[in-house]
Amino acid sequence: MKLIALIFLTISPLLGSFAAAGCEGDGRTGYPAAWFTAVPRDGAPDWEILPQDAGPCEVILSKRGELGIFSNFAATPFTLDGVRYASLEGFWQMMKYPESASDVRANVAGVTWPMPREAVGQLTGFDAKNAGKPGSEAMKALGINWVSYQGKQLVYRTPEKAEHYELVVRATRAKLAENPAVKELLLKTGDLTLKPDHKAEPDQSPAWEYYKIWEMLRGELRSTSARY
Repeated sequence: MKLIALIFLTISPLLGSFAAAGCEGDGRTGYPAAWFTAVPRDGAPDWEILPQDAGPCEVILSKRGELGIFSNFAATPFTLDGVRYASLEGFWQMMKYPESASDVRANVAGVTWPMPREAVGQLTGFDAKNAGKPGSEAMKALGINWVSYQGKQLVYRTPEKAEHYELVVRATRAKLAENPAVKELLLKTGDLTLKPDHKAEPDQSPAWEYYKIWEMLRGELRSTSARY
């Protein structure tokens, strides 16, 4: 027992140094200064978290610069299950739309569907986000907590990493695989903790936490077993 204790006392300082090796000081050395450059708060929307709000060893995935490529809004096309999508946001909002005329969401009083479901998947940015508003209204009017994909209902808001989360991860992985610039920049973020550029919703589900999904995929990229 004394020998074990001696070994522990000998190596514990080393373990601490290894744990801290990936983050020294503010953790920004070696990374582009533009990622952390302050921007005026005046005029910024109230939902936004600005680049300068990053803590030590963190970076905000701000849409104001190149890190915006990780946003669901970004025009980074990908193919999933044989269908091409223009962005993750388009894919996400598309799932709120009815899949057929017999879909319970198709005829909801007061809800007008501005375009076919397939067209939503071809949108990017705020166009895609705004296209999802009728879907959110229909969900509220019907009292449902699901979206759909290939005819299957997926629970939308849940604290669990359930089917909707797994589908979003698959779509994000496809975005990574088909957009070399995304892969290059993701590896460039090194050991920084990735943070969102918007405030979290009170009942946020794991699928919303795209920044954590990107950290997971970054780990996969570093693994010798990863295949892209």
